[in-house]
Amino acid sequence: MRAVVITRPGGPEVLELREVPTPTPGPGEVLVRVHAAALNRADVLQRRGRYPAPPGVPPEVPGLEFAGEVAELGPGVTAWRPADRVFGIVGGGAYAQFLVTHERMLAAVPRALEWTAAAAVPEAYITAYDALIEQAGARLSERVLVNAVGSGVGLAVVQLARAMGLVPYGSARSARKIDVALELGLEDGIVVGEDLAPMVERAREWSGGMGLDIVLDLLGGHYLPASLELLAPRGRLVLIGTLAGRDAEISLGRVLGARLTIRGTVLRARPLEEKIAATRTFVHEVVPQLERGALRPVVDSVYRLADAAEAHRRLESNATIGKVVLSVPD
Repeated sequence: MRAVVITRPGGPEVLELREVPTPTPGPGEVLVRVHAAALNRADVLQRRGRYPAPPGVPPEVPGLEFAGEVAELGPGVTAWRPADRVFGIVGGGAYAQFLVTHERMLAAVPRALEWTAAAAVPEAYITAYDALIEQAGARLSERVLVNAVGSGVGLAVVQLARAMGLVPYGSARSARKIDVALELGLEDGIVVGEDLAPMVERAREWSGGMGLDIVLDLLGGHYLPASLELLAPRGRLVLIGTLAGRDAEISLGRVLGARLTIRGTVLRARPLEEKIAATRTFVHEVVPQLERGALRPVVDSVYRLADAAEAHRRLESNATIGKVVLSVPD
Protein backbone atom coordinates (compact mmCIF):
# COMPACT_ATOMS: atom_id res chain seq x y z
CA MET A 1 0.00 0.00 0.00
CA ARG A 2 1.00 3.65 -0.28
CA ALA A 3 1.58 5.68 2.86
CA VAL A 4 3.13 8.99 3.86
CA VAL A 5 6.34 8.28 5.78
CA ILE A 6 8.35 10.54 8.09
CA THR A 7 11.83 9.93 6.70
CA ARG A 8 13.63 11.86 9.45
CA PRO A 9 12.77 14.58 11.98
CA GLY A 10 12.31 17.96 10.32
CA GLY A 11 10.06 20.23 8.30
CA PRO A 12 7.26 19.25 5.91
CA GLU A 13 9.82 18.25 3.27
CA VAL A 14 10.67 15.08 5.26
CA LEU A 15 7.24 13.61 4.42
CA GLU A 16 7.42 11.17 1.47
CA LEU A 17 4.86 8.93 -0.20
CA ARG A 18 6.22 5.38 -0.23
CA GLU A 19 5.19 1.77 -0.69
CA VAL A 20 4.95 -0.01 2.67
CA PRO A 21 3.52 -3.38 3.76
CA THR A 22 -0.25 -3.52 4.20
CA PRO A 23 -1.09 -4.33 7.84
CA THR A 24 -2.96 -7.50 8.79
CA PRO A 25 -5.80 -7.41 11.33
CA GLY A 26 -5.39 -9.56 14.42
CA PRO A 27 -8.07 -10.86 16.81
CA GLY A 28 -10.69 -8.20 17.47
CA GLU A 29 -9.20 -5.90 14.84
CA VAL A 30 -10.45 -4.48 11.54
CA LEU A 31 -8.54 -3.55 8.39
CA VAL A 32 -9.90 -0.23 7.10
CA ARG A 33 -9.51 1.08 3.57
CA VAL A 34 -8.85 4.76 4.29
CA HIS A 35 -10.57 7.29 2.02
CA ALA A 36 -9.62 10.45 3.93
CA ALA A 37 -7.48 11.41 6.92
CA ALA A 38 -7.43 14.72 8.80
CA LEU A 39 -4.34 16.53 10.10
CA ASN A 40 -3.67 17.33 13.75
CA ARG A 41 -1.00 19.26 15.62
CA ALA A 42 0.24 15.98 17.05
CA ASP A 43 1.21 14.97 13.49
CA VAL A 44 3.40 18.06 13.22
CA LEU A 45 5.07 17.33 16.55
CA GLN A 46 5.65 13.72 15.52
CA ARG A 47 7.19 14.87 12.24
CA ARG A 48 9.55 17.15 14.16
CA GLY A 49 10.64 14.26 16.39
CA ARG A 50 8.97 15.68 19.50
CA TYR A 51 5.98 13.32 19.90
CA PRO A 52 6.82 9.65 19.27
CA ALA A 53 4.02 7.26 18.39
CA PRO A 54 2.74 5.06 21.24
CA PRO A 55 3.73 1.36 21.37
CA GLY A 56 2.10 -0.82 18.73
CA VAL A 57 1.57 2.06 16.30
CA PRO A 58 3.55 2.56 13.05
CA PRO A 59 6.30 4.96 14.22
CA GLU A 60 6.95 6.51 10.81
CA VAL A 61 3.38 6.96 9.45
CA PRO A 62 1.45 9.85 11.09
CA GLY A 63 -2.29 10.37 11.21
CA LEU A 64 -4.76 10.19 14.12
CA GLU A 65 -8.21 10.34 12.50
CA PHE A 66 -9.71 8.83 9.39
CA ALA A 67 -12.80 7.83 7.47
CA GLY A 68 -13.05 4.77 5.24
CA GLU A 69 -14.57 1.36 4.55
CA VAL A 70 -14.11 -1.95 6.32
CA ALA A 71 -11.83 -4.04 4.09
CA GLU A 72 -11.17 -7.16 6.18
CA LEU A 73 -12.19 -8.57 9.56
CA GLY A 74 -9.78 -10.10 12.04
CA PRO A 75 -10.69 -13.25 14.00
CA GLY A 76 -13.62 -12.79 16.35
CA VAL A 77 -14.91 -9.48 14.94
CA THR A 78 -18.71 -9.34 14.99
CA ALA A 79 -19.56 -5.62 15.04
CA TRP A 80 -18.75 -4.87 11.39
CA ARG A 81 -19.05 -6.23 7.87
CA PRO A 82 -16.94 -5.59 4.75
CA ALA A 83 -17.81 -2.29 3.00
CA ASP A 84 -19.27 -0.71 6.17
CA ARG A 85 -18.55 3.04 6.27
CA VAL A 86 -16.56 3.83 9.41
CA PHE A 87 -14.51 6.55 11.05
CA GLY A 88 -12.47 6.89 14.20
CA ILE A 89 -9.21 7.77 15.92
CA VAL A 90 -5.95 5.81 16.10
CA GLY A 91 -2.55 6.34 17.70
CA GLY A 92 -1.05 6.87 14.25
CA GLY A 93 -0.88 5.39 10.76
CA ALA A 94 -3.87 7.14 9.12
CA TYR A 95 -1.84 8.78 6.30
CA ALA A 96 -2.11 5.53 4.36
CA GLN A 97 -4.39 3.51 2.11
CA PHE A 98 -5.04 0.98 4.88
CA LEU A 99 -4.85 0.87 8.66
CA VAL A 100 -5.69 -1.60 11.41
CA THR A 101 -7.67 -0.72 14.52
CA HIS A 102 -9.70 -2.35 17.29
CA GLU A 103 -13.31 -2.99 16.26
CA ARG A 104 -14.65 -0.95 19.19
CA MET A 105 -12.58 2.09 18.16
CA LEU A 106 -14.80 2.50 15.09
CA ALA A 107 -18.08 4.34 14.59
CA ALA A 108 -20.50 4.25 11.67
CA VAL A 109 -20.26 7.28 9.37
CA PRO A 110 -23.58 9.17 9.05
CA ARG A 111 -25.02 8.75 5.58
CA ALA A 112 -25.05 12.47 4.87
CA LEU A 113 -21.27 12.89 5.35
CA GLU A 114 -18.90 12.42 2.44
CA TRP A 115 -15.40 11.16 3.14
CA THR A 116 -13.50 14.40 3.65
CA ALA A 117 -16.14 15.80 6.00
CA ALA A 118 -16.29 12.51 7.92
CA ALA A 119 -12.50 12.50 8.39
CA ALA A 120 -12.75 15.96 9.98
CA VAL A 121 -14.99 14.66 12.77
CA PRO A 122 -13.50 12.03 15.12
CA GLU A 123 -10.58 13.71 16.89
CA ALA A 124 -12.24 17.13 17.00
CA TYR A 125 -15.59 15.99 18.37
CA ILE A 126 -14.31 13.25 20.68
CA THR A 127 -11.84 15.72 22.17
CA ALA A 128 -14.46 18.48 22.44
CA TYR A 129 -17.11 16.32 24.10
CA ASP A 130 -14.62 14.71 26.45
CA ALA A 131 -13.18 18.10 27.47
CA LEU A 132 -16.59 19.71 28.05
CA ILE A 133 -18.37 16.86 29.83
CA GLU A 134 -15.87 14.33 31.18
CA GLN A 135 -13.11 16.77 32.15
CA ALA A 136 -14.86 20.09 32.86
CA GLY A 137 -18.19 18.67 34.03
CA ALA A 138 -20.11 21.37 32.14
CA ARG A 139 -23.61 22.15 33.39
CA LEU A 140 -26.62 23.81 31.77
CA SER A 141 -26.25 27.55 31.07
CA GLU A 142 -22.59 27.74 32.07
CA ARG A 143 -20.34 30.14 30.16
CA VAL A 144 -17.43 28.54 28.28
CA LEU A 145 -14.45 30.26 26.65
CA VAL A 146 -12.51 28.44 23.91
CA ASN A 147 -9.03 29.69 23.09
CA ALA A 148 -8.24 29.00 19.39
CA VAL A 149 -11.93 28.86 18.59
CA GLY A 150 -11.25 28.65 14.84
CA SER A 151 -9.53 25.27 15.15
CA GLY A 152 -11.27 21.97 14.43
CA VAL A 153 -11.67 21.28 18.14
CA GLY A 154 -12.68 24.87 18.85
CA LEU A 155 -15.49 24.87 16.29
CA ALA A 156 -16.65 21.47 17.55
CA VAL A 157 -16.80 22.86 21.10
CA VAL A 158 -18.93 25.81 19.95
CA GLN A 159 -21.50 23.53 18.33
CA LEU A 160 -21.57 20.99 21.14
CA ALA A 161 -21.83 23.73 23.77
CA ARG A 162 -24.88 25.20 22.04
CA ALA A 163 -26.47 21.78 21.70
CA MET A 164 -25.93 21.19 25.45
CA GLY A 165 -27.43 24.49 26.55
CA LEU A 166 -24.10 26.18 27.33
CA VAL A 167 -23.05 29.68 26.28
CA PRO A 168 -19.83 29.56 24.20
CA TYR A 169 -17.35 32.42 23.77
CA GLY A 170 -14.07 32.34 21.89
CA SER A 171 -10.73 33.94 21.16
CA ALA A 172 -8.81 33.76 17.88
CA ARG A 173 -6.06 35.50 15.96
CA SER A 174 -8.28 36.70 13.09
CA ALA A 175 -11.73 38.22 12.65
CA ARG A 176 -12.55 35.65 9.97
CA LYS A 177 -12.16 32.80 12.48
CA ILE A 178 -14.50 34.56 14.89
CA ASP A 179 -17.01 35.15 12.08
CA VAL A 180 -17.12 31.45 11.17
CA ALA A 181 -17.56 30.52 14.84
CA LEU A 182 -20.40 33.05 15.15
CA GLU A 183 -22.16 31.35 12.24
CA LEU A 184 -21.95 28.05 14.14
CA GLY A 185 -23.38 29.38 17.40
CA LEU A 186 -20.66 31.37 19.16
CA GLU A 187 -22.22 33.92 21.51
CA ASP A 188 -19.38 36.41 21.07
CA GLY A 189 -15.65 36.42 20.43
CA ILE A 190 -12.53 38.53 20.53
CA VAL A 191 -9.54 38.83 18.21
CA VAL A 192 -6.39 38.70 20.34
CA GLY A 193 -2.69 39.49 19.87
CA GLU A 194 0.18 39.02 22.27
CA ASP A 195 -1.50 41.21 24.90
CA LEU A 196 -4.31 39.16 26.44
CA ALA A 197 -5.54 41.84 28.86
CA PRO A 198 -8.41 42.76 26.47
CA MET A 199 -9.57 39.13 26.55
CA VAL A 200 -9.69 39.16 30.35
CA GLU A 201 -11.64 42.43 30.33
CA ARG A 202 -14.07 41.17 27.68
CA ALA A 203 -14.72 38.03 29.72
CA ARG A 204 -15.74 40.23 32.65
CA GLU A 205 -18.20 42.02 30.37
CA TRP A 206 -19.61 38.74 29.07
CA SER A 207 -20.19 37.50 32.61
CA GLY A 208 -21.38 40.72 34.23
CA GLY A 209 -18.21 40.84 36.30
CA MET A 210 -18.66 37.32 37.70
CA GLY A 211 -16.10 35.50 35.55
CA LEU A 212 -16.56 32.57 33.19
CA ASP A 213 -17.25 29.03 34.40
CA ILE A 214 -14.99 27.05 32.04
CA VAL A 215 -12.00 27.70 29.79
CA LEU A 216 -10.95 25.13 27.22
CA ASP A 217 -7.40 26.13 26.29
CA LEU A 218 -5.77 24.68 23.19
CA LEU A 219 -2.78 27.02 23.38
CA GLY A 220 -1.10 27.03 26.80
CA GLY A 221 1.88 29.34 27.27
CA HIS A 222 0.88 32.87 28.23
CA TYR A 223 -2.80 32.04 27.61
CA LEU A 224 -2.85 29.95 30.78
CA PRO A 225 -2.41 32.71 33.40
CA ALA A 226 -4.79 34.99 31.48
CA SER A 227 -7.39 32.21 31.36
CA LEU A 228 -7.09 31.61 35.10
CA GLU A 229 -7.56 35.32 35.71
CA LEU A 230 -10.91 35.44 33.92
CA LEU A 231 -12.46 32.40 35.60
CA ALA A 232 -15.24 32.67 38.18
CA PRO A 233 -14.78 31.17 41.66
CA ARG A 234 -14.76 27.36 41.35
CA GLY A 235 -14.04 27.77 37.65
CA ARG A 236 -12.43 24.97 35.65
CA LEU A 237 -9.65 25.19 33.08
CA VAL A 238 -9.00 22.22 30.78
CA LEU A 239 -5.66 22.37 28.95
CA ILE A 240 -5.91 20.57 25.60
CA GLY A 241 -2.84 21.84 23.71
CA THR A 242 0.34 23.88 24.03
CA LEU A 243 0.70 25.62 20.67
CA ALA A 244 1.62 28.90 22.43
CA GLY A 245 4.18 27.21 24.67
CA ARG A 246 4.71 24.32 27.06
CA ASP A 247 5.64 26.51 30.04
CA ALA A 248 3.68 29.12 31.95
CA GLU A 249 4.00 31.11 35.19
CA ILE A 250 0.77 31.23 37.15
CA SER A 251 -0.40 32.75 40.41
CA LEU A 252 -0.95 29.97 42.93
CA GLY A 253 -2.72 32.51 45.12
CA ARG A 254 -5.28 33.00 42.37
CA VAL A 255 -5.82 29.23 42.07
CA LEU A 256 -6.19 28.82 45.84
CA GLY A 257 -8.30 31.89 46.51
CA ALA A 258 -10.80 31.22 43.72
CA ARG A 259 -10.70 27.42 44.28
CA LEU A 260 -9.92 26.83 40.62
CA THR A 261 -9.45 23.47 38.94
CA ILE A 262 -6.75 22.94 36.29
CA ARG A 263 -6.83 19.70 34.33
CA GLY A 264 -4.76 18.53 31.38
CA THR A 265 -6.04 16.06 28.80
CA VAL A 266 -4.80 14.20 25.72
CA LEU A 267 -6.39 11.30 23.85
CA ARG A 268 -3.40 9.73 22.12
CA ALA A 269 -1.55 8.65 25.27
CA ARG A 270 -4.56 7.04 26.96
CA PRO A 271 -4.85 3.26 27.43
CA LEU A 272 -6.92 1.40 24.85
CA GLU A 273 -9.76 0.87 27.31
CA GLU A 274 -10.14 4.62 27.88
CA LYS A 275 -10.02 5.33 24.15
CA ILE A 276 -12.73 2.74 23.56
CA ALA A 277 -14.87 4.33 26.28
CA ALA A 278 -14.44 7.78 24.70
CA THR A 279 -15.35 6.35 21.28
CA ARG A 280 -18.48 4.62 22.61
CA THR A 281 -19.59 7.88 24.25
CA PHE A 282 -19.00 9.61 20.90
CA VAL A 283 -21.18 6.99 19.20
CA HIS A 284 -24.07 7.49 21.64
CA GLU A 285 -23.91 11.24 22.27
CA VAL A 286 -22.39 12.88 19.18
CA VAL A 287 -23.00 10.70 16.10
CA PRO A 288 -26.82 11.00 16.39
CA GLN A 289 -26.47 14.79 16.27
CA LEU A 290 -24.31 14.49 13.16
CA GLU A 291 -27.01 12.25 11.66
CA ARG A 292 -29.63 14.96 12.27
CA GLY A 293 -27.41 17.70 10.87
CA ALA A 294 -27.31 19.48 14.25
CA LEU A 295 -23.50 19.40 14.14
CA ARG A 296 -21.46 20.33 11.07
CA PRO A 297 -17.76 19.52 10.63
CA VAL A 298 -15.75 22.35 9.11
CA VAL A 299 -13.16 21.49 6.46
CA ASP A 300 -10.56 24.18 5.81
CA SER A 301 -8.91 22.54 2.78
CA VAL A 302 -8.36 19.19 1.08
CA TYR A 303 -5.04 17.86 -0.30
CA ARG A 304 -4.04 14.68 -2.06
CA LEU A 305 -2.14 12.10 -0.01
CA ALA A 306 0.90 12.79 -2.20
CA ASP A 307 0.72 16.45 -1.16
CA ALA A 308 0.92 15.82 2.58
CA ALA A 309 3.90 18.20 2.86
CA GLU A 310 1.80 21.05 1.45
CA ALA A 311 -1.03 20.12 3.80
CA HIS A 312 1.37 20.39 6.74
CA ARG A 313 2.52 23.81 5.55
CA ARG A 314 -1.11 24.90 5.44
CA LEU A 315 -1.71 23.67 8.99
CA GLU A 316 1.43 25.37 10.29
CA SER A 317 0.43 28.67 8.70
CA ASN A 318 -2.10 29.07 11.55
CA ALA A 319 -4.48 30.53 8.97
CA THR A 320 -6.73 27.46 8.96
CA ILE A 321 -10.39 27.49 9.96
CA GLY A 322 -11.47 23.97 10.78
CA LYS A 323 -9.65 20.85 9.60
CA VAL A 324 -7.08 20.20 6.89
CA VAL A 325 -7.86 16.86 5.25
CA LEU A 326 -5.97 14.41 3.03
CA SER A 327 -7.88 12.57 0.30
CA VAL A 328 -6.55 9.03 -0.04
CA PRO A 329 -6.80 7.56 -3.59
CA ASP A 330 -7.55 3.93 -4.44
